[in-house]
Amino acid sequence: MNLDQLRGPVLSLFRIVTGFLFLLHGMASLFGLFGGARGSGQAVEFGTWPSWWAALIQLVCGGFVFAGLLTRTNAAIASGSMAYAYFVVHQPVALLPLANGGEPAATYCWAFLLIAVLGPGSWALDSLIRHSRERAAPAREGARGRSSRISWTPWTSSRNA
Repeated sequence: MNLDQLRGPVLSLFRIVTGFLFLLHGMASLFGLFGGARGSGQAVEFGTWPSWWAALIQLVCGGFVFAGLLTRTNAAIASGSMAYAYFVVHQPVALLPLANGGEPAATYCWAFLLIAVLGPGSWALDSLIRHSRERAAPAREGARGRSSRISWTPWTSSRNA
């Protein structure tokens, strides 16, 4: 069995699960669902820095990453927000994530960095959009005809002139 065949689907599943869990964190903090912010049963107060804004990033970026839409950009934003959370909120408490409660922030930071670098996988809206554009491109070129293309290169025109 060639494991390279599983790369796209496994990366997609990793992205879907990571985005979904991040989305749930945002919903818990913004709306008080699933036990609320940090298990308090309450939502974070509107506009408070950085909690409410982090929850908004979790909700929006988590949803986009889950769907696989604008994946690399949203994963990079999510990764950066988790790096900020780790270094500003958790790391001043203690050096190691086990001691400062920063394991989820560190894990999400690296997971989203991986998604931003490797892309959304084969099961993503980004992939669907890219494939539909690739299929439409030959049809558009055929409608214009080859005479509308200009293939001029400076090194051939000066020698042949």
